[in-house]
Amino acid sequence: MAMKPLAAFAFALLGLVSCAPSGPQSRIARHPEVYARLGEREKQLVERGELARGMAPEAVLLAWGEPARRYEGEQDGKASERWDYIHDEPLAWDGAYAGPGYGEFGPYRYRSYGFGLGTGVAYAPVLRARVMFLNGRVDSWERGR
Repeated sequence: MAMKPLAAFAFALLGLVSCAPSGPQSRIARHPEVYARLGEREKQLVERGELARGMAPEAVLLAWGEPARRYEGEQDGKASERWDYIHDEPLAWDGAYAGPGYGEFGPYRYRSYGFGLGTGVAYAPVLRARVMFLNGRVDSWERGR
């Protein structure tokens, strides 16, 4: 049964949209009302994807995007929050394997032994950047090179 042309177009469009870049300009375009509320200095920093001490969390979201993880806490009696930005780094591997295997073929289940060589790619989460907030404002940040 062939896929209908409209469904094929929808899947292709979805693939293109999911690969669309997500830099500061695209986040500003999606949230112009948030950008309009920022001061001139914060607007300039956001447009360049940069942070400064004292920035509001909304400005950080426009500049760097949504963090992968958020942590809340307290530091010196002040409310603190940490945002971690993570990306998946590819790790190539190759090697040999040997040992038992299990499988199914229709109603039959079987156990087998085998060996071989293989290669592959796995992905490991790696910390890319971190932002620390104190009392709802940027206190510090660090970013990998």
